[in-house]
Amino acid sequence: MYNRIRYFLIIVTLMSFNSLAEEVKPAQTGVSGVYEVMIGTDDAKPLITFLGEFGFSVKEEASFSDSQAFKLYGVKSKLTSFRLQNGDIDSHGLIRILQWKKLTGDGVGYSQPETVGQRMMVMRTKDIVRIHDVFSDARKSGEKWLPTEPIYADLYGLTEGKANVLNRRIGVREMGIYGELVNLVFFQRYGYTIPGYGTIGEHSPLQTSEITHNDFMLGGKTKEDLYKKTNYYRDVLGFKPEGPVVLDGDWQAGPKRVFNMADGSSHWYRGFVSPNDISGKLKFFINPDIRPDRSESQAIGNKGITLHSVYTKTPNKIYKLAQKHKLNVSKMYNNEFGEASFVLKGPDGASWQVIERKKVVNAPVLKLDLVKTNQ
Repeated sequence: MYNRIRYFLIIVTLMSFNSLAEEVKPAQTGVSGVYEVMIGTDDAKPLITFLGEFGFSVKEEASFSDSQAFKLYGVKSKLTSFRLQNGDIDSHGLIRILQWKKLTGDGVGYSQPETVGQRMMVMRTKDIVRIHDVFSDARKSGEKWLPTEPIYADLYGLTEGKANVLNRRIGVREMGIYGELVNLVFFQRYGYTIPGYGTIGEHSPLQTSEITHNDFMLGGKTKEDLYKKTNYYRDVLGFKPEGPVVLDGDWQAGPKRVFNMADGSSHWYRGFVSPNDISGKLKFFINPDIRPDRSESQAIGNKGITLHSVYTKTPNKIYKLAQKHKLNVSKMYNNEFGEASFVLKGPDGASWQVIERKKVVNAPVLKLDLVKTNQ
């Protein structure tokens, strides 16, 4: 969230003011939104139980020998993977647990907000106060969770006139949660909904959705650094920039609270969305101030969120583009679920698995429609 959706709505206006780099059209790859967030661990059982509280359940399980895992992932360890899905949403926002017999490291771990190397997965909820209470109680019980207080924002400027009982404000509340294995962001809508962007079913105990978008904390200092590190999402993967790199900071209530920003802080931001799904978005941040840097632990085989996936009908096209742009690319190899795939690592330090997939059961929504509700 973080006041970002406004960029999607006014993208035509923004593109007219973009730099030359932003005027480059995305590669036509048929890429999905972010398909899976992959979480490394050496014990999947407690993580499966934890994610079940947010509505995720195991749909597939598969294994790799250590030699097979090394060919695709570069990690010489036996691997058992669990693909989890939230309800019927199978076009984006899934989770894959990578259970390694031999972990290569402890990952980024519990760290302060905006630590370089952090990854955050974002979900919609029907009750953000309940979410805050649950994680606050866990923290009081001695668990390593840092929840931020929910903060309100009218992202679309839809509240007209003086807000009261009859003319209720329209917007969202959002919060961040920082943990040892995963970092989370939750948002709750008031007075509107967006079909296809955060679907919540009654099966979810904490009334939460699939993963709608993902945040990446990168190293660097300038907006040029952010362009250089993330242009491959446009040129290789085929994502569409929401607009130019912009400077956000403590003057915005959402980012200040969610990222626990000190007074006087700011960061560079760039967002991307797939042309083929309004959900599964990407958000990248560079803080120009000195921040803790754990990017060396942001690697496949470590604990935590270390890998993401996308799918397309034509993975070979992305493979050739990745080679053309001199990215670090594995050989094409069937993954543990028998899907043609390869793994690439970009200049931003993020690792991606590109999967061949011809169709999904529930087609993604392509048009962003804001529907007001009497809430």
